[in-house]
Amino acid sequence: MFTPTGHVWTEDAHRNPVPLKHSYKHGARDLEKAYKFSTVCRDVDNITIGCSKDKMNIGAFHSILLVISTVHAFQYNQLAQYIDEHQEEYVEALRDWVAVESDSSNVLRRPELHRMMEMVAQKLQQMGGTVESVDIGEQELPDKQRLALPKVVTAQFGSDPNKHTLCVYGHVDVQPAKLEDGWATDPFNLTEMSGNLYGRGASDNKAPVLAWMHAVEAYQKLSLELPVNVKFVIEGMEETGSNGLEAMILAQKDTFFSDVDYIVVSDCGWLSRRPAITYGTRGNCYFLAEVRGPKDITPYLWDTLISPSGKILVPGIREAVAPLSDDEWRMYQDIEFDVDDYKSKIGVSKLMYNSKVDLLAHKWRYPTVSIHGIEGAFSDPGTKTVIPSKVCAKFSIRQVPNMDPAVVEKKVSEHLHSVFSKRHSPNTLTVSMVIGAKPWLADIQHPLYEAGKAAVKRVFSVDPDLIREGGTIPISRTFQDVTGKSIIMMPIGGFDDGLHSQNEKISRYNYIEGTKLFIAFLNELSQIERAVV
Repeated sequence: MFTPTGHVWTEDAHRNPVPLKHSYKHGARDLEKAYKFSTVCRDVDNITIGCSKDKMNIGAFHSILLVISTVHAFQYNQLAQYIDEHQEEYVEALRDWVAVESDSSNVLRRPELHRMMEMVAQKLQQMGGTVESVDIGEQELPDKQRLALPKVVTAQFGSDPNKHTLCVYGHVDVQPAKLEDGWATDPFNLTEMSGNLYGRGASDNKAPVLAWMHAVEAYQKLSLELPVNVKFVIEGMEETGSNGLEAMILAQKDTFFSDVDYIVVSDCGWLSRRPAITYGTRGNCYFLAEVRGPKDITPYLWDTLISPSGKILVPGIREAVAPLSDDEWRMYQDIEFDVDDYKSKIGVSKLMYNSKVDLLAHKWRYPTVSIHGIEGAFSDPGTKTVIPSKVCAKFSIRQVPNMDPAVVEKKVSEHLHSVFSKRHSPNTLTVSMVIGAKPWLADIQHPLYEAGKAAVKRVFSVDPDLIREGGTIPISRTFQDVTGKSIIMMPIGGFDDGLHSQNEKISRYNYIEGTKLFIAFLNELSQIERAVV
């Protein structure tokens, strides 16, 4: 048996020509893609290589073998071994990044955020990428002062027009964190305990960004050609709304993004201990309802938004939601998720929905109302009977297909004003929507997702769960709307990483094996037929 670059040529091919398969599982596609041979066969006196029954002389055959020998098989084991041997180096790199207090919500930390972006650019430059730090303008603060936004760092590795181009998105800003908030360790000093790496931003999103860089770097260090061209877009304002990024994407739609085929986002996590691929997120409409006057009726207005059973009471909202299909219901049935473990994780003894399918559906693909607080109300210690002259209620409604934020804004405003008018209150009501982010949903039948599943299977030896996120990652919808490219979310964070909370962590296992996942994914992408984008 002769197996150049993973392709099987059978000894009895002269009797039974064997078609070359196009299979993600075995990776035997390079030859078919390059030479378009449909069969390989051999007879007693001569060697024939054929499309149908065409024959080539042995000299031509040897020439083809010479060409084939330049097509390298995917050296996964070699790359994986390199990752294992350099994992301490990767942990130290994460330690350096976590030490930077790149809190995008705190303007006093803005110099640290700029320093973080410089470290990103320096890392990509050291790797030999074509790097640019893109100025995205200024941010206007509530006091009307203007502050420079952190630059977006872009980089490019490879520009072969015969290869696919993957764009990797990530962010390196973080949520606020203080030791007195309940952290067991200094949040900005990466601390390893029981195989977990604790630190603010470790999982969200510094380790995944580094893992992508280490994946590309592993190919370089082993002098292996990247299977696809790779571009990076790394920002520093994701945790506060990605200020300036959408305008930058629009401005570079026909330049930096013009040759991008696929976009990957690794700013999410697994649902359980089983690896996952994410294909959808909810959007978000954030509202302010300001009441002015001598009587506070804000709690009454809130009470009309949602029922005790979780049913949204605003007319026209539930009617816009895409129905749960039979296929989707079956997918949810197969997902690895334990309701009791989930209750224990979030610290409750009872949930509104007790079956796995109902719970996942209401987390991912149905809208919810969240009450966030009242601005202007008396909250200091002590007693007080004075009613404030102005309060502002803050709430949000998560968006799902087929909801339109513009329609939701209209329906919510009409509903609250209708309820308010029936109270005959001397107060005045003003309703405004300050965020209107759309949901994102991908086509899981696209070859991009087959490539993702094949990569997970190679590294973890299991099929991934296909999941959605209950939260909002607006950049995914922005990429989809502006570039028109296919997007996949490939998380490496664990289900218990504690994003945005105390004691955020990523396990060493997820960090290192996640790097191998990205290596495998790059190879699987290269196997997608060029006609598919």
